[in-house]
Amino acid sequence: MTATSRRSGGPGTQAETVVVLTIVAVVVLVVGAITVAAHIAVAIGPRTEQLPANPFDLVFGLVRGTVRWPADGTVVLAAMGALLLLAGGGVLAGLLRWRGKRSRVDRAARHMGRGRDLAALRRKSAASEAARLGVATPGLPIARALAGGELLYQGWEDVAVDIWGPRVGKSTARAIPAILDAPGAVLATSNKRDLVDGTRGPRSNQGEVWVFDPQQIVQEPPGWWWNPLSYVLDEVKAAILADVFASASRDPSARTDAYFEPAAQDLLASLLLAAASADRSLTQVYLWLTDPTEDEPVGILREHDYPLLAAGLQEVVNAPEKQRAGVYGTAKQIAAFMTNRQAMRWVTPGADTARRAGNPWLSATQRREFSPEEFVRGSGTLYSLSKEGRGTAGPLVTALTVAVTEAAEDYAKRSPRGRLPVPLVAVLDEAANVCRWRELPNLYSHYGSRGICIMTILQSWSQGVEVWGREGMRKLWSAANVKVYGGGVSEVEFLTELSQLIGDYDLSTRTISNGKGGRSTSHATRRERILEVADLGALPRGRVVVLASGVPPTLARSLPWMTGPRSAEVIDSIRRYDPGADATINSAMQTLAEHDGTAEEDQAS
Repeated sequence: MTATSRRSGGPGTQAETVVVLTIVAVVVLVVGAITVAAHIAVAIGPRTEQLPANPFDLVFGLVRGTVRWPADGTVVLAAMGALLLLAGGGVLAGLLRWRGKRSRVDRAARHMGRGRDLAALRRKSAASEAARLGVATPGLPIARALAGGELLYQGWEDVAVDIWGPRVGKSTARAIPAILDAPGAVLATSNKRDLVDGTRGPRSNQGEVWVFDPQQIVQEPPGWWWNPLSYVLDEVKAAILADVFASASRDPSARTDAYFEPAAQDLLASLLLAAASADRSLTQVYLWLTDPTEDEPVGILREHDYPLLAAGLQEVVNAPEKQRAGVYGTAKQIAAFMTNRQAMRWVTPGADTARRAGNPWLSATQRREFSPEEFVRGSGTLYSLSKEGRGTAGPLVTALTVAVTEAAEDYAKRSPRGRLPVPLVAVLDEAANVCRWRELPNLYSHYGSRGICIMTILQSWSQGVEVWGREGMRKLWSAANVKVYGGGVSEVEFLTELSQLIGDYDLSTRTISNGKGGRSTSHATRRERILEVADLGALPRGRVVVLASGVPPTLARSLPWMTGPRSAEVIDSIRRYDPGADATINSAMQTLAEHDGTAEEDQAS
């Protein structure tokens, strides 16, 4: 006895059935071709007799000799054969080209979100929501669904979390398009220059561009400055800023002391409040930290009606030497970034005095002060850049991000319907490296309702766990209305959960058995994963998985800026601002060529 199992819809039917169907197809093709050729030959030739209308009567008549084959019939038949071969070759070439565009995971699209499932992400739904909110544009394009080719949108009440591994296109297909499509103000963080170079030109046509570059990633001179102490309006804001500095300056894996760490943050908060109250600069805070016996900030706090904080600070100053040294030493570690003179020029009001020959920095006696409150009311763009490692300006980048988003929240509270009149788009690229904002998971869902559309982009799930902890990362992931996985991640635990979230499908199988008693057929159904861990780990470039609230997980095609309507503007911007423009553009075009050959389809759509 032999048994053969085949999947429904697969290549396998019975061998005998295949043979029969093939013979029938050949007979129909031959009879049809002879009939058409004969009728065409009679129509164009001198003969006027009538041929049998029934194709089989015609063919059998030719075989028996009762019907004469037209003189021009052979020529017509040959011409038809040639045309058929050409058409068949074209169809085959098109099929091969189409199959070449498909990746090995594309088969999963038919088991994922498609058709009506995607109604909430379609342009019509996004435009309707935007109209209700008073926004002219429908939303931020996410990707194009593989099944059906519909463009999917992130609405103006949505916040997103993206996980893309290194070098798989998160900047070209997610961050840059979001910046380009933002209708109002944009806040973008990064540790590379690509976002700035590619979007600075187009965004300058919409509003003023501010580049915060304390570590000279794009060699931007400090033609303006921002005062972190302008954020410190009271003791609560001072505590928040101290916590931001602490979480952003500490290595995620560093162990903290249960006593000295909180005490150091309290000390730093008191000194920040004292400096802000006395209209001092941020550098004064570090100078106070270098002298634990200095009680000037105690007097400032008392003078400005903060008696309890003043008493607490006086207690630290008068504490036993070892205890005091431990608290001040920990606070100095948190504030270590203040010793970076280059970075501090961006957050202190003094003129830039670096005037040595060849120094790229401008000498400016009157530099404008950046105001987060004014920025969120306009349509400008703020690029906030730093890189991880020694000398990082990450605490300043994080503090500026907090100041801008809180200013946007305050403005939203005072606006109709409690949300921004025009949404603010915040693209937190490389968030785990340059913008370690500990409270972000707790605020995420709230910001969407305020019109603050945050997109947090990480290279892996574990990056988020390092910054926010396991529960914090889960909270951030769950609070996001839109989640995008772009491939390039090798973390089995995360991919396993993602595979489970994508779900299973019913696989029908048929078993045919031949034996002495005859032939028998049995059917069975089993559950299989739509995308296995291995599929997700090796997700081809150009494919993304989109998960959105109320929508089944969807396999989609990413949308690099090179395929968008503003690609020429981006190229012009790169040529203007990127010192290695030719190499950058060539690399982008090579990436486009590798983007599974769908660029023409995207542009046509």
